[in-house]
Amino acid sequence: MIRHARPADHAAIREIVAAAFGQIDEADLVERLRADGDVMFELVEEENGEVVGHILYSRLWADSVNLYAALAPLAVRPDRQRDGVGKRLTAASIETAKDFGAHAVIVLGHPEYYPKFGFSAQAAAQVKSPYSGSPAFMALALEDGALDGPLLVAYPDAFGGGEGH
Repeated sequence: MIRHARPADHAAIREIVAAAFGQIDEADLVERLRADGDVMFELVEEENGEVVGHILYSRLWADSVNLYAALAPLAVRPDRQRDGVGKRLTAASIETAKDFGAHAVIVLGHPEYYPKFGFSAQAAAQVKSPYSGSPAFMALALEDGALDGPLLVAYPDAFGGGEGH
């Protein structure tokens, strides 16, 4: 079952994120985003009362009136990777981002994974950020024209080097 994360999930989420990435940096990022009030939303997949996956979206600041979101991180418990948890969370999160009013989503992620959901480096071509130009820097427009013109985005301070506001 996919649902919004609750405070009672935070310890399990930290464990999953650290295990999935093999380090605590991304788990610390999640906690900093929460502490700074920069989380747009978090979803978890729960099975038999246990959290097995997590995805977080944060706000991006843009030189536009539109709302843009950053997808980061996506984490699945290592023993559950490659059996659809990440795909289900990503698909559900894109729909949730629409519900939150996001016009586009930007991700710095695996170039082989995120295109399955419509993300592309081409869609991010007009987006300027500290991560621009990397093949891992991709975007997905949720509203027509959201990524058509030049756009400057700033990441929350928690990302470090992300030109936070």
